[in-house]
Amino acid sequence: MLQRKSMKSNSNDTRTNRHASLKTTSYPGKRIAKATLFFFSCLFISAGLLDLLGCFDSTTFAGLKQVTTIRKQPITTHYKFPHQCDVVQNQTRQEERQQLPTPEDGTNNNKARSSHSSSSTCPSYFRWIHEDLRPWRETGITRGMLEKARNNKAHFRVIILDGKVYVKRYRKSIDTRDVFTLWGILQLLRWYPGRLPDLELMFDANDRPTVRSNDYKGQQHPAPPPIFRYCSDDASLDIVFPDWSFWGWAEVNIKPWAKSMVAIQEGNKMTPWKDRVAYAYWRGKMWLPLERSSYMQCLSTTRLEHSSLHQCLDWVKESREGFKNSNLENQCTHRYKIYIEGWAWSVSEKYIMACDSMTLYVRPKYYDFFIRGMMPLQHYWPIRDNSKCTSLKHAVHWGNTHLDQARKIGEEGSRYIREEVNMEHVYDYMFHLLNEYAKLLKFKPEIPWGAIEITPDSMGCPATGRWRDFMEESMVTSPSEVSPCEMPLPYSPVELREVLERKANKLTFNNGKSFGLDGRWWIMNFLLRNLFRSFHRSRSWFLLRS
Repeated sequence: MLQRKSMKSNSNDTRTNRHASLKTTSYPGKRIAKATLFFFSCLFISAGLLDLLGCFDSTTFAGLKQVTTIRKQPITTHYKFPHQCDVVQNQTRQEERQQLPTPEDGTNNNKARSSHSSSSTCPSYFRWIHEDLRPWRETGITRGMLEKARNNKAHFRVIILDGKVYVKRYRKSIDTRDVFTLWGILQLLRWYPGRLPDLELMFDANDRPTVRSNDYKGQQHPAPPPIFRYCSDDASLDIVFPDWSFWGWAEVNIKPWAKSMVAIQEGNKMTPWKDRVAYAYWRGKMWLPLERSSYMQCLSTTRLEHSSLHQCLDWVKESREGFKNSNLENQCTHRYKIYIEGWAWSVSEKYIMACDSMTLYVRPKYYDFFIRGMMPLQHYWPIRDNSKCTSLKHAVHWGNTHLDQARKIGEEGSRYIREEVNMEHVYDYMFHLLNEYAKLLKFKPEIPWGAIEITPDSMGCPATGRWRDFMEESMVTSPSEVSPCEMPLPYSPVELREVLERKANKLTFNNGKSFGLDGRWWIMNFLLRNLFRSFHRSRSWFLLRS
């Protein structure tokens, strides 16, 4: 019994000693394991940090074959000029697309072109490019003709060579018309990079055309000088080009067209059409031309009583007051808005027509590049220039007694401006005009002495204030994703005559009553003037010179 207890006790002691021995020997192993784990953890963490900082390659440490990882280049949405110059910071073409109104279905189209696809045909007014260039269609344009355009008091020469733009200035333009016109040409080359041909052209930034067709008829006279400008008339051969205000008119705080158009559309929503003031509204400088002074004579009498309102515009005063009373979007509060030419055509045309109001369009002498595609009584209501008072009063009375029809004319005019004269189509018009012009050149363009290269950097960096802001807002920061619209074919003589007759027929609306007793004579004069102009621009014009 005692022996068993002793054996049991010995057995317990043995197990206790063995357990103690194992327990004692486990401590060093654990310490070594922990130290090893800690060491390798620190090693991998350090390697990870070094790899993150670009100072170490973890794949080399791991003994693996190195694999190059290609990372996607982030989309650049900020453009900065060099030397801390950031004129176009925070501006992207996508943001410009987002400014366009959202469709009723709630979708938002952020593609480069919102109005038409690459296979669409250009608006009808593009066909007038062929007519504007017709005087040189058979003879081409020689360097001698171009240099003669300089003698017609051109403000600057533009040279496009190998995708770069050079300019040689001859005289200062009004305000900064030349600056923003050149800025617009730079944006065209950014919108369609590498697609403009080499060319040289002369540009006159004044208002009225100077190349009179009567001065270049017959064998004793040479071909006319090709000169670009913002407007022309039926008796002139100047080549029409989009005006500077599409990229902003900084002197009077008129923002770039894309931004202005969005603001005007928002302004249209403030006052429903039928709730608008039932008068015709005009605002502008009174002292400029005879046309406006005769309109003021109407207002000074009772002949336009209860029909028309006006507001004199003093830009000097507006500038002192921060232009707080001249926002375009706040001027869409009347059912009818009046367009009257200034010294020549008026920049106000597109802003007036964008208001959804029925535009009362006083018969113009001059035209810009897009008005030739608009039709009377479809996009605007024509007003006789030789009887403004009665014609304006009749138009307002007709509109207030035919509200739905008057509203439709106003909305059709605004739709045309919004869809046919958006910046995509403006760039397309410039693109096709310059391409067609370049085809006529009979000489190799070259950079003349004194010309300088211009770039967005060279123009944007020195700009300040509104001039800088408007360059920022109108900057093209990425190319178009689609091709330009397809250029339509030229008018045939028959088609051109039909277009002019269709306009004339529109003007005989209501048996000519809207134009008074002399309305029919005015219509006949309209047809004869345009047919005469077409004759001088046709091939038969060249036969007179032979």
